[in-house]
Formats: sequence, C-alpha cells, structure tokens
Amino acid sequence: MPTFEYSTVAGNATIEAPDRAAALRQLIGRGVAPSGIHEVRGRAAQKAAAADAAAGPLKLDAPGTGATPATNVFGGRASVSLQDTASFIRELATALSAGLPLMSALKTLARSGRSAAQQTMLRHLIDRVEQGSSLAEACKSYGKPFDALLINLIKAGEVSGKLPEVLHQAADLLEKSLAMRRSIVSATIYPAMLAVLILSAVVIATTYIVPRILKTLESNKVQLPWTTQIIKTFADFMGSYWWVVIGVIILGVLAFARARANPVSRYAMDRFVLKAPLMGPMLTEAAVARFTRTLGTLVQAGLPVLGALRLTAATITNTAMKKAVLEVCEKVAGGKTIADPLEKTGYFPPLLVQIVSLGERSGKLPELLTNAANSLEERTEIRVKVFTEALRPLLVIVMALIAAFVIVSILSALLALQDSLGGS
Repeated sequence: MPTFEYSTVAGNATIEAPDRAAALRQLIGRGVAPSGIHEVRGRAAQKAAAADAAAGPLKLDAPGTGATPATNVFGGRASVSLQDTASFIRELATALSAGLPLMSALKTLARSGRSAAQQTMLRHLIDRVEQGSSLAEACKSYGKPFDALLINLIKAGEVSGKLPEVLHQAADLLEKSLAMRRSIVSATIYPAMLAVLILSAVVIATTYIVPRILKTLESNKVQLPWTTQIIKTFADFMGSYWWVVIGVIILGVLAFARARANPVSRYAMDRFVLKAPLMGPMLTEAAVARFTRTLGTLVQAGLPVLGALRLTAATITNTAMKKAVLEVCEKVAGGKTIADPLEKTGYFPPLLVQIVSLGERSGKLPELLTNAANSLEERTEIRVKVFTEALRPLLVIVMALIAAFVIVSILSALLALQDSLGGS
C-alpha cells in the first residue's frame, strides 16, 4: 500500500492509504489537519516510516493493543492525581485554543516532561484517537481520573465544536474543586493533630510521671485529695487495662467503617454532619458551592439541565445532600422548575434559590450559577479561615485546663505530704 508523508506544526509523519484522498480522509478523521501531504516511494518510504517511528521520546503501542500501563508498587496501574489531571486539561485546552489539531496537541503534551502515569494516560489517548475514537470515548476507555463528569463535558465540547472553551471550563472546575478540598482538609487536619497531641500528653503524664510521684505519697500514707485520686484512678486503669483501650479503639474504627459501608447508617451520619454545630454549616456551604460550580459548568457546556443535574448529583459525596438533589431531579423530570424543589430540600440558601429562579426565567442560568459559585466559594474560604482561627485558641485553652488540673492534683498531693510530715 502506498505511503504518504504529511506535515503538521508538530513535525512530519507518515501514513499508509490507497491514495492521497484516502490518506487525507484518515487524517481528518483522527483530528489531524496536515499543512501538506505527498506520496513517498521505495526506500524513501521505508526511511520516512522508520524516522516517524523513532521520532521523539514517545513510543506508541501498536494500534488496537492499547497502552502498557505504568504500575505502582502493588502491581496496579499508577493513578493520576487530581492536580495532574487539572494541569493536563488546562494545557490541552491551551494547545487547542492556539490552533493545534487534537492529535498534534496530545503528542506535543506527551513529549514534554511528565510522570510515568501521565505518559501512560497520554499514550492510551493517542492510541485510541488514532484509531478513530473521539477524545471523550478515549477518556472513557481509560477510566480514572476521567469520571462521568469530565467525559460528558468533553463530549459536549466535541459535539458543539467548542472543545477548547469547554476544556478551559473543565480545568476551572477541577482547580476550584481542588482548592476547596484543600481548604476543608487543612481546616480539619490541624484540630485533629492538636487533639491527638493533647491526648498523648495527658496519657504520658498520668501513666508515667504521676505514678512515680504518687509512690512517695503512698509510702507515707498521705490522704490524697480528690483531684489526685482521679488522676491515680486513671493512671491505674491505663497501666492495668491499656490493652482494653487499644481494643476499644480498634473496634470503634471497624464499627465506623462498617457504618459507612451501610447505606442507612451512612445517610444518618452524613445528615448529622451537615447539621452539626461549627463544622456543619461550613461543610454544607462547601458542598453547595461545589454543586453550584459543577451545575453551572455543565449547563454552560451545553448539556441539558436535567442531565446536568443528574451528573452533578453523582459528584456529591454526602449521601444526604445527594439524595436531596436526586429528588430535585425527579421533580424536574416531572415538569417542575429547579428552584422550587431545590428550596424544599433545606440545604440550599434562599439567595441561591432566587438566583436559580431568575436564571431559569431569564435564560441566563449558566452565567448566574457561575457568579453564585464564585460568591459561595469566597464565603466558604472565609468561614474556613474563621473556623480555623477560632479553634486554635479554643484547643490551647482546653490543653491548658487539662495541664492545670494535672499540676494542681500533684501540688495538692505534695502539700498534703508536707502537712503530714509537719504534723508528725
């Protein structure tokens, strides 16, 4: 079969086809727009094919075989992080916006310095697109990190002919989601670490330091104050039944994991979390902000409202709010507007409900949802900062009170010993 050499902004390559027109159709079907194409014959064809196979650091598997996945230490496919996925989507959008064809953009990204997991992902996408698959189909066949949300966004971009714009929106969504997740994690990790340190300090003080002091008091038959007796009882219990404490902790962790695996108990736990003081309003507002951002991005990409709602519900991790949004989907499928059932869930603020209602009436739902998401994310960040700043002194005060109780207990015992020695 004749070999044709074609030129693109990424370089020269070859393709086999019955004639020039067939070669051009194959290239266009792959998303490649060559600037020139001509037939090469004899040894020139062999050299061109060999040069194309050896060009650059990228080595693609044979068509139809798929990419060889990079593996982790456990033998599974190495995963691509959310940060790397957002970076890849952003760079691909930028390359397409600059006028690069899809195949050239993917190959250009593959030849830049990337991790083994990213290289595996790009090889798979290039392999599938070269076989004639769309970008959305290639991403779907790869699996994680491409979830239903990303795949449908890419599909909407391809169908509408606005793939670069939609990819920019998808990158914005991923980056906002990552920033929100980091804010929530940073707000919860610090208090958890401080609480563990406080508990560790109390256990060490009462099981190692206090018993040594109490031995001296017991040898002199001193009547211990009630505060010291509390410390002594705790120290004796930890010294004799420490294994019970460890067992209770392990059983508690297992029970929690089992409760999270059960749909009924998980729903009750998730609902309690959203209603809990301090943390509840912050987590609710973060979930609402993510819901608003995701729905706005999907509708702006051209997806139908009902389909966008269902995809958005699938991204919600809190089962109580997810169930509420699915109920909204049922009402919308029955002909209702979004705003009314959204208000009845009790999770969404009245201002957001009014914005959604106005967007539905004016036909500007995507723009209004995006503006509302920006406002909600700013409010969430402020709430997270306030929560973190307020919790630090509160935990320090708790730690100081515990330390003061232990010190007072020891001093009270020493004063009792002094009075006993003075009296004798």
